[in-house]
Amino acid sequence: MSESTMKTMNVEYAIIGAGTAGLGAYSKISRKTDSLVMIQDGPYGTTCARVGCMPSKLMITAADYAHHLGSSEFFGVTASGRVDGRKVLERLRRERDNRFVANNIRYVNKIPAHYKLEGRARFIGPGRLRVGESVEVTAKKFILACGSRPAISEVFEPVMSRVLTSDTIFELEDLPRSIAVIGMGVIALELGQALHRLGVETTIYGRSGKINTLTHPDLQQQALDILSTDLNIYPSGQVVSTWEDAEGAWIEYEQSNGQRITKAFDRVLVATGRVSNVDRLGMEHTGVEVNEAGAVTFDPQTMRCSDLPIFIAGDVTDHLPLWHEAFDEGRIAADNALNYPNPVPAKRRPPLMVAFTDPQIATIGQSFRQLQDREIVIGDLPFTSPRHVVWNKVQGRIQVYLDARTGVILGAELLGYAAEHLAHLLALAITHDMTAEQVLLMPVYHPSAEELLRDVLLDAQKKRRSNEADEMTLSSSA
Repeated sequence: MSESTMKTMNVEYAIIGAGTAGLGAYSKISRKTDSLVMIQDGPYGTTCARVGCMPSKLMITAADYAHHLGSSEFFGVTASGRVDGRKVLERLRRERDNRFVANNIRYVNKIPAHYKLEGRARFIGPGRLRVGESVEVTAKKFILACGSRPAISEVFEPVMSRVLTSDTIFELEDLPRSIAVIGMGVIALELGQALHRLGVETTIYGRSGKINTLTHPDLQQQALDILSTDLNIYPSGQVVSTWEDAEGAWIEYEQSNGQRITKAFDRVLVATGRVSNVDRLGMEHTGVEVNEAGAVTFDPQTMRCSDLPIFIAGDVTDHLPLWHEAFDEGRIAADNALNYPNPVPAKRRPPLMVAFTDPQIATIGQSFRQLQDREIVIGDLPFTSPRHVVWNKVQGRIQVYLDARTGVILGAELLGYAAEHLAHLLALAITHDMTAEQVLLMPVYHPSAEELLRDVLLDAQKKRRSNEADEMTLSSSA
């Protein structure tokens, strides 16, 4: 298209992406000015609603019901049932599309049309974007909120017709007979366990041998041991080759001990992480600093890239790819774009992550890995509260990390049933810099899962007092 037929727009603010972070930025900036445009490549609906948090939890819930049928005899309740894969997936898409995605689209539809522009954006020079092939946007400030995409290794190219990712698996018409799940991150474990419980013959292939969400070695190993009793997991190795024939997609996997395993599957779910879409933006035309991995450098307190009027937010940062973090980052980026060139550093919330496996995995605040060189006390107990015994859900462990001097709660790692609820209580305590002693003033009902939180804090307090007594003994003897 010639320059003379190119449509041009001149605005103060350009937001690239209309997901959770981009919409958050829009809501802030649109209250202050009309001089903005929000650019979206692909369907509206956010990663969370369309291919992330919500459809995965819809699948997990169906899997939980199937699992409960198979384990109810323990409680004296004989039950049986049959998984109808088509109905499971139909219900998933119905709820996703008519409720979660629809709610988001209703919000987007209320945004005036002149603020919205559709097409893939890329920088063609400082302060200049090309959108698609027919629009050029000039702006003074930019917010990059264009999300991420699944990472797929070249080794899977021979079987791409059978490869699924978290972006495509929920579009299946029926559940496959068998599936290879590549990866041991949150998505791989959540969906792998759900598919297994829905009757799909599932094999999980890891790389590092670790459940990387957890950082304490004992918790990592316990999580792997527990999940391996339910799932067929090869935790450590790499896929060395793939090919396809009438039997399906063949996966040749070499374990870390050198032994090779070869097996055919109907489908292959590649869940080895996501790639930031920042590589599609033409950042070389902006002057933004890029690290060795190709990611842009930014200040997480302001979301500002280098010293330029360019801000980044959401999954595109590849920093904390979680819904609530994207929500916060979009608003932090917007605030600092509005205040440019005077940054206003934001106080970030304590990190909180939950994996909806069974048992659940949760991390809050600073991890064991981050704290292992500090003077800390570890409250450490199995998941055996009276309520967990009633549920027959006693697998797992909880660790809470206290500052040895002050008793302030610094972080926690959990592996157990209903861990999400204990994690949120701990997140509240960490947000307000509470000590274990202060949290223990809270009433705890009996029997409840929260008794476990009380008990692990009492365990930590006991260890802390013991340490103090030992120090006093040493001091007096000296």
